[in-house]
Amino acid sequence: MAKLRAFTMPKWGIEMTEGTIGEWMLKEGDAFKKGQLITLIETDKITNEVEAEFDATLARVLAQVGQTLPVGALLGVFSDGTASPAELDAFIAAFKPADVSTAAGDAAGPSPAAPPAPPPPIASAPSPIPDHVRISPAARELALGRGVDVGAIAGSGRDGRVTHQDVDQASRPPVSVGGGAPVSVMPTTTGLDTVFASPLAKRLAVQHGVNLSGLTGTGPRGRICKQDVLGRVERVASQPATLPPAPAPRSEPVASPPAPATADPGVVEIVRMSPMRKAIARQLSLSKQTIPHFYLRMSVRVDALQAMRAAAKAATGEAPSVNDYVVRAVALALQRHPAMNIQVHGDEIHRFGQADIAIAVATEKGLVTPIVRAADTKSVARIAADVKALAERARANRLQADEFQGGSFSISNLGMYGIDQFDAIINPPQGAILAVGAARRQPIDMNHALGFATLMQLSLSSDHRAIDGALAAQFMATLRGLLEEPAALTA
Repeated sequence: MAKLRAFTMPKWGIEMTEGTIGEWMLKEGDAFKKGQLITLIETDKITNEVEAEFDATLARVLAQVGQTLPVGALLGVFSDGTASPAELDAFIAAFKPADVSTAAGDAAGPSPAAPPAPPPPIASAPSPIPDHVRISPAARELALGRGVDVGAIAGSGRDGRVTHQDVDQASRPPVSVGGGAPVSVMPTTTGLDTVFASPLAKRLAVQHGVNLSGLTGTGPRGRICKQDVLGRVERVASQPATLPPAPAPRSEPVASPPAPATADPGVVEIVRMSPMRKAIARQLSLSKQTIPHFYLRMSVRVDALQAMRAAAKAATGEAPSVNDYVVRAVALALQRHPAMNIQVHGDEIHRFGQADIAIAVATEKGLVTPIVRAADTKSVARIAADVKALAERARANRLQADEFQGGSFSISNLGMYGIDQFDAIINPPQGAILAVGAARRQPIDMNHALGFATLMQLSLSSDHRAIDGALAAQFMATLRGLLEEPAALTA
């Protein structure tokens, strides 16, 4: 009998309920070693690499690239390399996700179409389980109660530990599965081997006669996926059949056919939201619908700040960015006005002792807000190093959950894109966010005379449920003082 193990959707963090298959690093039937990368799974904000915990073979792949499944769902089956198709089918049919509650179904009564589950066999004299067997306490109790021989069970837990789910499956009667030869999913031509596409996309292309060489993929790294092929099939089917065009008159030039790479101007491209984009949509919709925003805008002179930065660069060859100084100034201002350093949870206001500032970073998949922890205790140089490292990990989808979850204040800077001023949306449950625009040389009144100064536009968005206008104005005044007289930022 082959040794089979279930590969299920893992759970990272308390709030994770589902994940999306980003890419399979192995093909069905491939053998792998412990520590080898198996697949990439995308959550709301990051892409996680799943490594093998033991040596085995990927006997069956059940989840396709781009498919979103709940935590605990069966993604694939691992084996020792000796499993037959019938054994795999029986294992998959008998699989039941862990921690599945059926209380609602029991309250409503059993479905008349579904036959009742057979009762577990009752053992007359359960045999004791040796202490050296690696088995969880709940699994041990269940095995003794149902008289299951754990010696014949291949544990699916860490290091082969027998789990409650293993014992439950072993106690159930075998499920009969219909016979039949396995269906081949391989394309009927080898001409697709050089095309970067999923196996399902290649099979659909062969079935519908779609040429993949001129198709742009929307999957990970530009991979052609199922939706790309079906979209091309639908576009071709929607075009009305026409007779060959008549020869054009001699007085008019004959139009040459369009290049294959040119998109049809009448076709609307439909792109499904990524898990990150859906999370951003949920978060911002919740913010605008439930948080009463109010905005305070201010111009700040940054000539002294730029002179300090230029002196630092001349002395050391490098210097923190203006945004790094802004982070430091915001952190110090939050310490002087702790009622701004908050999160809002229902009718409760959580005040924080340290300034955990989230920095908005644009990535290919959407906006990410990694957090500079305890920014009020760090120098500008340390903040610059932290921001650079966090931004690099964010753009490479390498952030850990604790690096972007939480925070007591946010900063969004679009000045590097030439934006003079904008208003940002609060990132709940935080109470405020600062929008930073570009620094520009402008004419101003200097002691009843015309002069020039470098002005930077700031806009503070605040949650009026927890922050009053006077408090926000005092915070902005303190922030202006720190930026216009920046000696305190390096103290």
